[in-house]
Amino acid sequence: MEALLSALLAAALAELGDKTQWLALALAIRFRDQGSAVLLGIALAGLVNAAIASAAGAAIGTMLTREAATLMLAFALVSAGITMVLKARPAPGLDGWRIGAFLTSFAAFGIAELGDKTQFLTFAIATRTGMPILTAAGAAAGVFAMSALAVAGGRAALDALPLGVLRRVGAALFLLLGAIAAVSALRLT
Repeated sequence: MEALLSALLAAALAELGDKTQWLALALAIRFRDQGSAVLLGIALAGLVNAAIASAAGAAIGTMLTREAATLMLAFALVSAGITMVLKARPAPGLDGWRIGAFLTSFAAFGIAELGDKTQFLTFAIATRTGMPILTAAGAAAGVFAMSALAVAGGRAALDALPLGVLRRVGAALFLLLGAIAAVSALRLT
């Protein structure tokens, strides 16, 4: 259960105001009458990316000591905190894509999530917990929840949220949790 909840909360927090949330909004605007196809493409891309990260993390985790896996998690948390402070890059342009709502959403979202902080957090959580299925499920659910907010609520929903404040609070939380994990991994307490 730790893997599922940790991944869910980490992914949801990491996605808040991220480029992929803006990409979900751009997809929803482009395919106004096909919201379910957009959401399905995003859900599948999120699940594929989370599964890749979780499988890799669980495989690497078997080669690491518990302290090393915890240090990996600390690094991922601190990295996520730092990137949340930085301004989110805009979503990639989708003007030339002519493959339909589902495939455009799946491909664009899948590409945008590759190597993203959410995928790194998912990797690190699976490394630490050794539970790739629960980690992938939690991370995919967190990504989907934040994307669904953008698709269903549209620009008004994102504009109503104090994203700058939420991103700074999220960054502080990631940095604090990363510091705690690092102290624990290095046995400084």
